[in-house]
Amino acid sequence: MTAEVRLVREADLAAWFETVDVAFGGLRESAERAAWWRSVVEPERALAAWDGGGIVGTAGSFSFGLTVPGGAEVPAAGVTLVGVLPTHRRRGVLTQLMRRQLDGVRERGEPLALLTASEPAIYGRFGYGPATWELRMAVDTVRLAAPEPPGADGVRLRLADPVAALPECERVYAALVPGRPGMLARRPGRDRQGVLDPEGERDGAGPLQCVLAEVDGEVRGYARYAVKPGWDDAGPCGTVQLRQLDALDPVVHAALWRYLFGIDLTSSVVARGRPVDDPLPHLVADQRRCGLGLREGLFVRPVEVGAALAARTYRTPVDVVLEVADAFCPWNAGRWRLSGDARGARCERTTDAAELALSVRELGSAYLGGCTLTALAGAGRVRELRPGALAAASLAFGSEVAPWLPHGF
Repeated sequence: MTAEVRLVREADLAAWFETVDVAFGGLRESAERAAWWRSVVEPERALAAWDGGGIVGTAGSFSFGLTVPGGAEVPAAGVTLVGVLPTHRRRGVLTQLMRRQLDGVRERGEPLALLTASEPAIYGRFGYGPATWELRMAVDTVRLAAPEPPGADGVRLRLADPVAALPECERVYAALVPGRPGMLARRPGRDRQGVLDPEGERDGAGPLQCVLAEVDGEVRGYARYAVKPGWDDAGPCGTVQLRQLDALDPVVHAALWRYLFGIDLTSSVVARGRPVDDPLPHLVADQRRCGLGLREGLFVRPVEVGAALAARTYRTPVDVVLEVADAFCPWNAGRWRLSGDARGARCERTTDAAELALSVRELGSAYLGGCTLTALAGAGRVRELRPGALAAASLAFGSEVAPWLPHGF
């Protein structure tokens, strides 16, 4: 079918959100979370697919700044609220929405599009590749000793109201953004996402709590968490549900974990969405007791290959000709010469012979340095056309710190 895809008018926003709810199973969000979504949505970036006078599909995006290797903040479209009614699936509606959306991203001059995927298998055909991974931990705080780093006793901890402490927590977060690829420069209003705490979403846990870590009167870290009580025949076995933990130095990071280990009436800390290089597993004696798991986080799609590759730096000098396939955004297809180092880069069209061949999806996966071109080549998704080109480019694309998306959108 061919639906009519157009921007949402203010008068259509209620119907637009209604369609999102139905597309995601019909569960209503809490009034608190729904109000927050409505406060941050950008109507000028909200698309609807119409059929017979009603909305049958939705796609929105946020205007973000994404940290890339080298520390630059690159404009990016954060794709969100994508859904199609069950009556209109497998009829091309999603493809129409993605087509219109990526054309709009290009028109705005944003070289990258980003998303987190509820169904990852959908988005590869539109050029999105998984680019960050996140660590899940279920830490046994009974069998593991708490971290005891030198200097931790000099960190003062105090409980604070999560909402009232937002400005102090945001200063910590903002200081960390330039140092890690994948982090997002938060726009006004987005900070409140971290303190949303609808009672109906607590799943038996208590209210959100916040602990601030201070050194010489300066807040240098924080943790937001909730406690879910539990009891068995042996006594209390509650769970600390960690929502966020950010710290400006290793001592503060360890001190916050030591605090979480010591919360009364609990026997574990569950943390989701942590960076894969989180220090915690290296602060304890037995990593197996950390219950580690891994899943993909952020998906990246270069919308303008030349601008995207030139916007980041490279860990080692690189000079390579890439043959890029991109059926959905054909302006990216063809040969590009990428040359750069830790100081900067250029990426321009060329007629020189290709040395590596890959699709835009693989470029997205490798872009932030969390997935190696060598690994993608092992899966047959990158082809080396000149001996030695793969190893050199793979090393250059790497990142000293693991890329990480700290929150969804």
